[in-house]
Amino acid sequence: MNPTGNADWTGRVVPTGAGDPAEAPGPTAEVPPWPMVPATDVPTEIVFVRHGEPEWVRGGLNVDDPPLTERGERQAQRLAERLSGEHFDEILVSPLQRARQTAAPLLRATGRAEVLAPWLQEIRNPVWHGTPVQRAEEAFKADRAKAAHLRWEGLDGGESVRDFVNRIHQGMGLFLAERGIDRVREDLPVWSERHPGRRILLVAHAGTNAVGFGHLLGLAPVPWEWERFVLGHGSLSRVEALPTGEGITFSLTRLSDVEHLDSELRTR
Repeated sequence: MNPTGNADWTGRVVPTGAGDPAEAPGPTAEVPPWPMVPATDVPTEIVFVRHGEPEWVRGGLNVDDPPLTERGERQAQRLAERLSGEHFDEILVSPLQRARQTAAPLLRATGRAEVLAPWLQEIRNPVWHGTPVQRAEEAFKADRAKAAHLRWEGLDGGESVRDFVNRIHQGMGLFLAERGIDRVREDLPVWSERHPGRRILLVAHAGTNAVGFGHLLGLAPVPWEWERFVLGHGSLSRVEALPTGEGITFSLTRLSDVEHLDSELRTR
């Protein structure tokens, strides 16, 4: 996808263009300063949501920055019902339309403003809008046929996988540092944490979330991150901080949870 506006990695500037707030449901707010809270025994948890099913193809033509399908909207509503009873200190949303529409029912149910985090944007595909669907299908097929090391190059005309991984690692690192979570070792994924007990919800994408898992868990990236962690539309994945001798490490406690979705709503 193409960038939707100018912003820093932290989400302090709301993007414009395809992700213009006037075109999406609900109000938009800037990311607030990180508040100080008393220490707690409750572990920090980051909940990753993948957006609902998008309308990638309309009338046989590719759609850039697609909206949700009718089924995707139902997935988003079920997701809101599942999460509306949970407390989150922050809910951050990718600026792309499919993520914003997925977050909208939950934000309405909880009375919260939309907070966009541009660094959560998915890998940027070539501009295919209005071209025959076969063009995208052939490009993805050719990419999968490449030798493994060549897949770092990504799709012609799009963001390279290496640049995408670096972008998400940088964004996640700055995001965590602003919240008092810093990597303290290079050889092992050990972190320090100044304000434990936070619960953060990120509404994003398969690739973004997968790279985010790898960053927190200390996994070496591969050029097919979204295929290493297969995430369903409207799914939940949970990463929890666990104490270790030097600070904390992170554990993937739930991957692609779709128990809130009926069988006919489970897509990927």
